[in-house]
Amino acid sequence: MAMVAPRRRTVTDIKAQIKEFRIGEKIRGQRQQRRLTLQELSELTGLSKPLLSQIENEQVVPPLATLLKISRGLKVDIHFFFEDEGNRQKLVLTKGDDLRPDLQRQAVNAENRPYTYHSLAHGMRQKHMEPFLVEVKNSTWDDKLFFRHEGEEEFLYVLEGEIDLHYGNEIHRVKSGDSVYYDSSEPHGLVSVGDQKARIVAVLYSK
Repeated sequence: MAMVAPRRRTVTDIKAQIKEFRIGEKIRGQRQQRRLTLQELSELTGLSKPLLSQIENEQVVPPLATLLKISRGLKVDIHFFFEDEGNRQKLVLTKGDDLRPDLQRQAVNAENRPYTYHSLAHGMRQKHMEPFLVEVKNSTWDDKLFFRHEGEEEFLYVLEGEIDLHYGNEIHRVKSGDSVYYDSSEPHGLVSVGDQKARIVAVLYSK
């Protein structure tokens, strides 16, 4: 019997899955509920008004760093964007087979997105930690990959592969079994440097 290779997910497939969360709709709803104009939200987040409009209309898939800025501007936890409304679970069990790409952090251009995030805590509200399983593609470092989040801390544990963590002016090689904890107000970013795609557990903590 011939084996049929599994169909690879395309960018269109991933965008369709992301649209299931209705992130743009949730942002617009929270903004209107707080009686904020796009210009006012722009001033609160430091993001441009046109970009916010594109995100609300789901013309742009927002990277994680952008969502963090929007969540702080709207005074909601970032997990609000990844869960079904009305879901207030006190315990969340995430099966490996149920993982789906929640968000891709955009990198140098639209075709190069080295990070794929899988949320590990759907449905848990009012939490300070946001855990993700992150897949990191092998890529060349570019300073455009730097991100920073005020009032946040991050913990990374490498499950497979190797990554270079660029932290300010420092570069740290983090291998399978290694972990690192850092203040994310410092510019930081990472790339996979091994022969295979790296897989890491990332936990974001809001102070």
